[in-house]
Amino acid sequence: MTRSTPRPIPARVRILAAILAVACVGLAIVGSVTFLVQRERVVHEVGERLEMQVKSLQTVADPVENAAEPETGEATATQAIDLQDFKTVEDFLYAAVSQLVPGRNEASVAILDGAPRFKPATLSGFDISRDQELIDRAVADTADGETTVGTAATDEGSLRYIAIPVQMEGDSRKGVYVRAVDIGAELEPVTAAMATYIIAALVVLAAIGVVGWFVTGRLLSPIRLMRETADAITIADLSPRLSTQGNDDISDLSRTVNSMLDRIEGSVDVQRQLLDDVRHELKTPITIVRGHLELMNPGDAGDAASAREIGIAELDRLARLVEDIDQLAAAEGDSYVMRDVDLSALTARVGELVAVIPQHAWTVEAHAQGVVRGDHDRLLQAWLQLADNAAKYTPAGTPIEIGSSLDAAGARLWVRDHGPGIPPASRSRIFRRFDRAHGKRSVGGSGLGLAIVDAITKGHGGSCAVTDTPGGGATFTIHLPPTAAALPAPVRAGDVLQRETSA
Repeated sequence: MTRSTPRPIPARVRILAAILAVACVGLAIVGSVTFLVQRERVVHEVGERLEMQVKSLQTVADPVENAAEPETGEATATQAIDLQDFKTVEDFLYAAVSQLVPGRNEASVAILDGAPRFKPATLSGFDISRDQELIDRAVADTADGETTVGTAATDEGSLRYIAIPVQMEGDSRKGVYVRAVDIGAELEPVTAAMATYIIAALVVLAAIGVVGWFVTGRLLSPIRLMRETADAITIADLSPRLSTQGNDDISDLSRTVNSMLDRIEGSVDVQRQLLDDVRHELKTPITIVRGHLELMNPGDAGDAASAREIGIAELDRLARLVEDIDQLAAAEGDSYVMRDVDLSALTARVGELVAVIPQHAWTVEAHAQGVVRGDHDRLLQAWLQLADNAAKYTPAGTPIEIGSSLDAAGARLWVRDHGPGIPPASRSRIFRRFDRAHGKRSVGGSGLGLAIVDAITKGHGGSCAVTDTPGGGATFTIHLPPTAAALPAPVRAGDVLQRETSA
């Protein structure tokens, strides 16, 4: 049983999920930090309010001594009571509960001998006088006579409280004043704000998801089209291309891919043409050799020798064809060593080599002075190929001139013959493989010579051209692009002024 290949997760979903995850984490961190800071602030304020109760009780007990620092807020004394007026702990607790009115979300109770004795008569806060667990805890915490601040979980919620022991000389009873604050109620504004923040964060995440879905779809559309185009391309049809819409980096990828597909299609077309041409060129020598072998009389030594000579000649032609194909493949490759080439020395070298080609009078008419960027050996090969081509197709005894020139438009390497010339209709195809200006094979050769020249020239960024020679014949020219060294240096106005001043 074969396992099915899991369906890949679309890149659009991956990108959107990553964006939403980062946004969610960021919003969660911001919200959590804000909540914790606000909660700590509220808890701190609650603690300060509870600690203020100690001073409030002192104000109730001795208003004259504490008059210089009057208390403000909800838990301040509203009536000055002289300590001498208190004869018992009970009287003091009653006065404290009566004067220290609890604020909102606050409660207080006066405990006498472990039992709740007084509670505020106002309804501004809540009642803790019936919370026996809290009362017992407050009594136990103050058994050593120290004020205690703590937190208790009750039916009213989480309470932050302060328990202040109260004792007087001459009174054996023990009193405790307890003030509590509902932490949950104090945190309600913070909680409400966080709930609002969470709703707003969810809305923002939803907006990011919707906008991100369309944006990622738009940005990744070239990739989707690329996949569809790749599926549509076959060896028989390389024409599908991507639509080039937009001006961003991903859209620019479509243009790059289209350019790559154009080069691939051109390369495939060239290879097909090469295979067709090679197949066509191989048919003739194979047919010739096979025909002579079939007709050869093995008993006739002369007939066998003739068939042998024909077979060897055709095999030699096949060997030259293979060698020319290798040269063409090398010329179309990237095996170029680009450096500065002295045109005058190159022209002189070509003149020396072509002088040994028989049946023609060779003349070097022009030597260019300067350098061009290129591969010296490849340029020499291309120029000699043009000279050899001119020698083959030009009647014996006719002169052939070579020369070079250099100007702002670049370098020109040319060969001029005085033969039959090239018809204008044939000039566009003579540089193709196995193609000739005339349909008949009047001379030997594979038909790849000018194709090699064209490949070398294109490898240097140049072009080949054929023009008429005055008086008859053809002039083949290799055009090479200009280089920085070949162009004259620009004249600056400051240099001219300096020359005039010195003069």
